[in-house]
This record gives sequence, structure tokens and C-alpha cells, in this order.
Amino acid sequence: MKILVTGFDPFGGEVTNPAIEAVKRLPVTIAGATIVKLEIPTVFGACATVVRQAIVDEQPDVVLSIGQAGGRAALTPELVAINLDDGRIPDNAGQQPVDQPIQSNGATAYFTQLPVKAMVRAIQAAGLPSQLSTTAGTYVCNHIMYQVQYLRATAFPGLRAGFLHIPFLPSQVTTKPGQPSLSLADDVRGITAAITAIVAAG
Repeated sequence: MKILVTGFDPFGGEVTNPAIEAVKRLPVTIAGATIVKLEIPTVFGACATVVRQAIVDEQPDVVLSIGQAGGRAALTPELVAINLDDGRIPDNAGQQPVDQPIQSNGATAYFTQLPVKAMVRAIQAAGLPSQLSTTAGTYVCNHIMYQVQYLRATAFPGLRAGFLHIPFLPSQVTTKPGQPSLSLADDVRGITAAITAIVAAG
């Protein structure tokens, strides 16, 4: 099995993004699966172009996208992506769509093919907080989850794909009192556990 794992670059004025930092530190093999790592831009549209090319080049069995969810205290696999771009802040290219469909001919929503409840259990078994999320938001995280599902529906039917949100790093909350965080080492451990669950599901 080959798994393409993507992580976003920093955005919103942050100097780091735990998503790509954790992805960079993943082992090259997890539970026998080959891990391909990819940094993607926090930009509506452009991130999907980069991932599509990687799918063509690498022919992965699974795409797992990782993103930062500031304010969340747990690693949260996402159940569903919706056909809506609505940026609370501009992306890294200055785009800030409001109530825009992602794909005019796409489904209203797509559910993940990944074993999200098993992923939650595996992360918890590793001693880390995890819960299932039913909203990936309307920013670039939801955008890439939806776009990969759209690609699956229209061009890559054998693909399975999903999304995992992770909290801020401790260094990001030094000036954000009360905001939860998780260490980079724990992020890597949690993502590894989630991928192990994906591999076990076949």
C-alpha cells in the first residue's frame, strides 16, 4: 500500500504549521505501507492542483491530508467535506471567497472512505486525545478534502481519501492564553497511529 500524506505550509501570520512539520517527520514506512510526503500551499485551488499531480505521479492507494485546527484540543479525523469555500481570512495568495461552490458539478458533500472511528480509537490507544469531527470548516482544509474526493469521484475511482486536523503547537499558543496545544512528537505519534488503522482496514 502507498499512502500520500499532505501537509499545509504556514498561514494566517503563523511562522510554522504543525501539519507540514509533522508530515516531514513521519517514518517512510508505517505498518508496511509506503509513505509519500507532500507539502501543499494554503491556497484555494492551487493546493488541489499540486495534489492532483502527485496522485498522477505516485498512484497512491490512499490520500491523507493533514491540517491545523487552532482551538481544537484533539486530533480529529474528518467525516465529511462540503462543496463550499468561505474564507474567514485570506489564503496565502490573498483570496478570500465568500459562499462559493468548490465544484459547480460536484456533490453537495462527500464522505471519507477512511475508517475514521478506527482512527480515533487508534489515536486514543496511543494515549492521545482524539474525537471524530463532522465539520472540516469552509477554509482551505475543507477545500482540499473536498477536491480530493471530487477527483476520486471523477477521475480516480480506486482512491481512498480523508483528512485529519491537529491542534496548535505549544510554540504557537505562547501569546494565545487558554488555547490548547499538542507537541510535534505527539502529532507524529497520533498521525502514525491513524495511518496504522488505515492500513489495518485494508
